Amino acid sequence: MSARILNGNAIRDQIKAELAAEIAQLRKGGILPGLSVILVGNNPASELYTRNKVKTCNELGMSSERIELPDTITTAELLAHLDRLNLQEDIDGILVQLPLPPQVDAKRVLLALDPQKDVDGLHPINVGNLVQGRLGLVPCTPAGILEILRRSDIPIEGQRAVVIGRSDIVGKPAALLLMHGNATVTICHSKTRNLPEVCREADILVAALGKPGMVTGEFVKPGATVIDVGTSHLTRREDVLRYFPNNPKKLQDFDAKGATLIGDVDPVSVTPVAGALTPVPGGVGPLTIAMLMVNTVRAARLRRGARAIVGASS
Repeated sequence: MSARILNGNAIRDQIKAELAAEIAQLRKGGILPGLSVILVGNNPASELYTRNKVKTCNELGMSSERIELPDTITTAELLAHLDRLNLQEDIDGILVQLPLPPQVDAKRVLLALDPQKDVDGLHPINVGNLVQGRLGLVPCTPAGILEILRRSDIPIEGQRAVVIGRSDIVGKPAALLLMHGNATVTICHSKTRNLPEVCREADILVAALGKPGMVTGEFVKPGATVIDVGTSHLTRREDVLRYFPNNPKKLQDFDAKGATLIGDVDPVSVTPVAGALTPVPGGVGPLTIAMLMVNTVRAARLRRGARAIVGASS
């Protein structure tokens, strides 16, 4: 047996096609969804992420802007920018790219966001809506995990699900979404005893712990669906050979760039055991930006009374 590979790129493209049609309908009704992305400093990874977010907005026919601020900014100065965006009617979504410089109080910044424009779904009001199963804005990566499962015809209701990782961004909201889908959910973390044994009970195993290749075949029940959320860089050639033997593409990638991506899952030992597996890259990652776009459209509909229009964000 070899796991079915769940193609996140194909699912992203489905969602984008649905969103493009919905945005065209909104525009006919005089509503142009708008996203504002705030980038503080010159972090190369953050620059790439924000550029891709703005590019995707443009591809879908939404308005977008990237506000670039110096890494010397104070908390008060950043809050002043947020106050302006909160009041700006043509902005439906605001995203503050993390991490922020150490002198900025990130918690105060996230609390200052208008919850109706919090397209990352991290404001306490949106977290509370998620806990209670109310309509609102949901963190993008967990929402993407649910889309992968649903669009891959993998049942959630009645299944045993195990989430490794309890972060506010992925682990906790993913567990809540699975629970709302009527799965029986266990959350594991660094203090969990007999971790492989607990994970082997899962029909759906979500690995979101940020440790490269930690989840091996020993963690996986035969036939289970494994969702790999992690992304780490291998920077030693011997590690690439260990995790990706007989994979010349990975070796070529490493030789060209000096690093290559791996998730939290060891693909060599898990692929023969699992029933389905998301790859890294090309699995969960593409869904994160897609669901950010979904949240921006949803925010536009909720803020501007356009609930009657249905589509990918319903």
